[in-house]
Amino acid sequence: MEIDYKNIKVIGFDADDTLWVNETYFRDAETKFGQLLSEYETPNKLEQELFKKEIENLELYGYGVKAFTLSMVEAALELSNYNVKPKTIEAVLNIGKTMLNEPVELLDGVEEVLKTLSKKYKLILATKGDLLDQERKLEKSGLTKYFHHIEVLSEKKEENYSKLLNHLDIKPSEFLMIGNSLKSDVLPLVNLKAKAIHVPFHTTWAHEQVTENETNGKQYQTINSLTDLLNILG
Repeated sequence: MEIDYKNIKVIGFDADDTLWVNETYFRDAETKFGQLLSEYETPNKLEQELFKKEIENLELYGYGVKAFTLSMVEAALELSNYNVKPKTIEAVLNIGKTMLNEPVELLDGVEEVLKTLSKKYKLILATKGDLLDQERKLEKSGLTKYFHHIEVLSEKKEENYSKLLNHLDIKPSEFLMIGNSLKSDVLPLVNLKAKAIHVPFHTTWAHEQVTENETNGKQYQTINSLTDLLNILG
């Protein structure tokens, strides 16, 4: 069934792994963490326990590099039975600092797409994570000029999007969300009767993965690249 976008006036974009590379840095950091703690557990066990710690801490720390770094420190302490050396903890903290200083690598065609669509639609950025880190990445990206509004959300659930749309006086029927996560960028919007387009990234954090049952009967479009938007909406 073809989806009709003719009523769309506002387009929301996710940031991490939609506009620029992000998850790749987390996977690299997990590998480094595994190497640092290799005397205590196998790489697979370390990865599993770190993920459990991240999920356990979500309510307290939220998302982003700082939350991830704190979870790495806690996991290192617990997995080593509190025998981990201070130098190792310092190395873990340096993993986080390195992540925060990574360059912003735009995905293919991002600026062309934003430049073109901003002439016809009002664009907003709706991302989640650490406010300071997201502001830093946006500044590095050079994309700020294309967005009418920028919102860093603590979560991306139906209630969060509903508050955002109400605050900006946007009708769900006139809103389209673009993002790489079915869980965070697509399904909540479809449930609110807005439109959503899924642009998969090659790596997806386990917490963002969904089951086939969760997507059954949901109307949304999947495209291979952001540049495909120009054929659909341009």
